[in-house]
Amino acid sequence: MIRWHARAIAIAAFVLTPTNVFAERLIVSLSTHLVQITSNFTGAELLLFGSVERDAATVSRAGGYDIVVTVRGPGSTLVTRRKARVLGVWVNVDSRTFVDTPGYLAVLGNRPVEQIADRLTRRRLQLGLSNIVLPQQIEGDVADVGPEDPFRSSFLRLMREQGLFREDLNAVTFLTPSLFRTSVTLPANVPDGLYEVDVKLFADGALLARETTAIEIVKVGFEQFVATAAREHGLLYGLATVAMALATGWLAAFMFRRD
Repeated sequence: MIRWHARAIAIAAFVLTPTNVFAERLIVSLSTHLVQITSNFTGAELLLFGSVERDAATVSRAGGYDIVVTVRGPGSTLVTRRKARVLGVWVNVDSRTFVDTPGYLAVLGNRPVEQIADRLTRRRLQLGLSNIVLPQQIEGDVADVGPEDPFRSSFLRLMREQGLFREDLNAVTFLTPSLFRTSVTLPANVPDGLYEVDVKLFADGALLARETTAIEIVKVGFEQFVATAAREHGLLYGLATVAMALATGWLAAFMFRRD
């Protein structure tokens, strides 16, 4: 009985240790949580502000804080193909299917992730594009591969060229030791859907706090009508598209014919 009481006292002492009771927490705010895609949509830039809330009893951080913001768009299945010259003609000779891949991905930080956390922590928390898990379908199985995989490297390059993948590790600015801001740039070809904004707070290589919020990107007006028709009435949408193409061709031939 005495041994049980001693163990209970030890557990209570650990739980009530000030470093466990008092800790930093994140307060995050976006300039807007809703982005509407219209006919003249050319992209958008959202501002993200955040602050580190500390209790008076929280231990001081001599090395300061680090912030990593990861913005992830809705997932989809994408295929990367490799071309080669066969008998003088460029053809697809191999392909790789990426499963549940984010249609948009941005990693923003105040300094390189290599200076924020060790390799195992970066891999576990998926800090940086090189550590993001991109499952591939390989011989009937789905698994992630190393950064040196040529299909993975090509996929990241193509997504970066389209502006859909972005890594900027100087994008987060600390206005004060506990107040920070950054901007989330959305290109014109950004897919619609629900986006997750994941903000992580680090100090001395350790994760202290984590806060998530969301952005919703929706099509409105005629763009929404076209997207809904293509998704819910595929056959009718295809027939209407062919009919419009034929009508446009006939009208052009009639207007510019030579008598």
